[in-house]
Amino acid sequence: MSLSDLSVLIEASTARIGDHLRLTPVERSYFLGEQTGAEVWLKLEHLQHTGSFKPRGAINKVLSHRQEALTRGVVTASNGNHAMAVSYAAASIGVVPLVCLRHGVSQARVDMIRRFGGEPLFIGENSLEAEIEARRIAGESGRMFISPYNDLEVIAGQGTIGTEIARQLGDIDAVFVSVGGGGLIAGVAAALKAVQPRVRVIGCWPENSPVLYESLRAGRIIDVPERPTLSVSTAGGIEEESVTFPLCRDLVDDAVLVSEEEIAWAMQLIAEHERWIIEGAAGVAVAGLLRYAHLPKGARVAVILCGRNVS
Repeated sequence: MSLSDLSVLIEASTARIGDHLRLTPVERSYFLGEQTGAEVWLKLEHLQHTGSFKPRGAINKVLSHRQEALTRGVVTASNGNHAMAVSYAAASIGVVPLVCLRHGVSQARVDMIRRFGGEPLFIGENSLEAEIEARRIAGESGRMFISPYNDLEVIAGQGTIGTEIARQLGDIDAVFVSVGGGGLIAGVAAALKAVQPRVRVIGCWPENSPVLYESLRAGRIIDVPERPTLSVSTAGGIEEESVTFPLCRDLVDDAVLVSEEEIAWAMQLIAEHERWIIEGAAGVAVAGLLRYAHLPKGARVAVILCGRNVS
């Protein structure tokens, strides 16, 4: 899919889901500015419904196929945030979604899924296994599968963050985005580059789970050994032929890997200096900003705080 085609989908998504979401604010971080020499703005997506950016894509998907969801039902797979978002989105039209989770997801997230109306089903030891099973169930039952990332309507919903950043901040030099399956960064990059072609999109990965990073380096989707990470929401493999791979290949300008110590430190800094509690995935973007060595002095940058659901 071309940049112009995806930007059209994002424009339609903005109109479709605007009344169902919070317009999350941007807030300047003078502390991070002092640390980096840049003008740093935080996009506060952790204040979105369910505590992460994920309702944007989930609501866009559900509203785009409302009748199918009502008739056949909904199934998804997620480490937690996408599951909560799908549960929230489906509940808004009276549907109880089946949510496939890997074993080991925190009880706090499981409780939140149930609270938002989802029905958890535990499958496998990693998110890719859970996603494969969810797709099998969808194929056999006729339910609509909502992918956390491998779906253009989900990506377009996430891209509305980029549209908001452009409207709230005007021209920026760079945006730092945490990356798992690539849906968030692909959508944000497409939205921003459609109006600001020179913006640099910086993907941020935990060293312990760099699946899409290594796949992009290899030129194809590959299996990558993973270790436990504080960035639970970005952990897991990527489906073969995922639509996010070519989008990220074409739209992401640079990448940075961060350690578990840097993620924890970033979470602590945001708590101490900005008075926000963020989860590990959001800490990855902050840590990526602090690690990145190529920002010119005075650059205007945005960092997406993608979620707050830390146990």
